[in-house]
Amino acid sequence: MVGALLAADVDTLAMVRVCGDQGGRRKPPGLGRPIGDSELIARVGPMLRAAGLRDRASVVRLRGGVRAEAHFGAGPGTVYEIGSITKTMTSLLFADALSRRGLRSVTTLGSLLDLDGSPAAGVTLEELASHRSGLPRVAGRRTDRAAAVMAILRHRNPYTADSATLLTQARAARIGHRGHFSYSNLGAALLGEALAVHAGTGYPALLDRQLFGPLGMTQASTPLHAEDLPPGAAIGWSASGAREQAWTLNAYAPAGGVRATPADMARYAQALLDRQAPGIDALTPRWDGDAGRRVGYAWITDRIDGAEITWHNGRTGGFSSMLALDRARGAAVVVLANTATSLDEIALRILLGRPEPSSTYRSH
Repeated sequence: MVGALLAADVDTLAMVRVCGDQGGRRKPPGLGRPIGDSELIARVGPMLRAAGLRDRASVVRLRGGVRAEAHFGAGPGTVYEIGSITKTMTSLLFADALSRRGLRSVTTLGSLLDLDGSPAAGVTLEELASHRSGLPRVAGRRTDRAAAVMAILRHRNPYTADSATLLTQARAARIGHRGHFSYSNLGAALLGEALAVHAGTGYPALLDRQLFGPLGMTQASTPLHAEDLPPGAAIGWSASGAREQAWTLNAYAPAGGVRATPADMARYAQALLDRQAPGIDALTPRWDGDAGRRVGYAWITDRIDGAEITWHNGRTGGFSSMLALDRARGAAVVVLANTATSLDEIALRILLGRPEPSSTYRSH
């Protein structure tokens, strides 16, 4: 979740990681053998290699209800960390709770979580969902930042805070520029925590019940701790070739903790295109973002090559992801990899049918 395109990623210490990579390198395997649609393989293979991807990668393209897939060292059932795309799922839970479960957009965080009258207590759930809360991107306490830096340098998971620690971080957080778009992983984590409290369950169980089950995403999961991972869980690689520890995000899971397969993500994307996903109104752009973008609940909307593209990306220590939707044309592209590097341009080129990188696409 350290994506270059959008400030939409859980790891905000990219420069620290560059330094840390020097001491943790191990030689990763090359991009694996391709299977799937021959035309799509021929199209995306050179792009994936040029992007420096290693080991495993998967591309799913949906057009008019027809699915094409290309997998490299992987298959439809390969599990990837999807990083900040998780935020879109949290946003669907929020929009669904507004429409069907008695929640109000102006419900404050302090009415659901014990924030002891801190500035964060007055933030509304809608502000959290749209990154307009004024909360910082990550916890601002020195101890939290120092621990995260050390984890990044050691190629370890920097997001280990439990619910009690998350609330302590929230109580200590300063609010700045409230009402303006400013991406916040802390805010997304608190939104998920509040939704779970409102529903009377944990965040992973809430996702299972409200989203994964109804959409048939049978392999999607939200492991909170390393011991929740199945034996043989796929490892990830940094952009420079360091083996990375799995990111199980504990209380930060609503900001980026989901693991899913290409088959799961294809079901997710198709449900979004068909407007069958719970909380589908989360995709509706409502406010100005930055760089001319519009933002809904977590989702970003850009005008690219004359098309309105709704999207979100993600990156963890060793995985990257991109989901882009052209809702007007009934098309979507999902790109997943266990290398932490940007997949955004690849997804857009496939979605828009461009042979060359989009000249109108602006990085964040």
